[in-house]
Amino acid sequence: MKSIILSFALVAVLVAGLAQQPTPAERVTALKADLAASQAALKQYQWIQTTTVTLNGEEKSRKQERCYYGLDGALTKVALTPEAPPAEPRGLLRRRIAERKQEELTGFMKEAVALVHKYMPPNPALIQAAKEAGRVTVQPIDPGKRARLTFTDYLKKGDSLSLEVDLNNNHPLAANVNSYLDSDKDPITLAVTFGALANGTTYPSQYVLDSKSKNLKVTVDNSGYQKNQP
Repeated sequence: MKSIILSFALVAVLVAGLAQQPTPAERVTALKADLAASQAALKQYQWIQTTTVTLNGEEKSRKQERCYYGLDGALTKVALTPEAPPAEPRGLLRRRIAERKQEELTGFMKEAVALVHKYMPPNPALIQAAKEAGRVTVQPIDPGKRARLTFTDYLKKGDSLSLEVDLNNNHPLAANVNSYLDSDKDPITLAVTFGALANGTTYPSQYVLDSKSKNLKVTVDNSGYQKNQP
């Protein structure tokens, strides 16, 4: 009899523990609130952004900018280091070919970077839409400590946004995006690592944009966060 009572007591404890675990919808709600709070807090800061472009494994450019939000709420970037001009190829034909390739690459990069900004920082409205449509899965990584929330068809059909979340404070730790430009022939992946300021505000410390079809990689590092002077 005692063993039966103990068994029932154990089951009751387990059920109660499971009942206390937040549902996927509650996880999404908590994540949305944390992202919104951090985005609002970051508007009081300025920081240094370093962008490095690598093509075919060779570094092509590196620039630094001071970033801050203006009174209108728009992100402002001020160049700190001038970009080095590309080397001039010899010969008129070579120069024209190089210019055309540079134009194509520049156009592609602009499109890719613009697409990245649609994913990062995550849009609470798109997260809510994915939740309401049932396009969210929660996968435990370290039970009770970390989990991965994946939003499919987040921005485009067939894409995905995955966020690794600290379950103790709902802070994002990392993100991965699988998307494309005009078609799946131009796939793009984005890996994001998040950092945290002393007050708990989270920010994307590094972006790594990778385009296999173009052998192009863009790495963006954010550092040196300082609160704006009143």
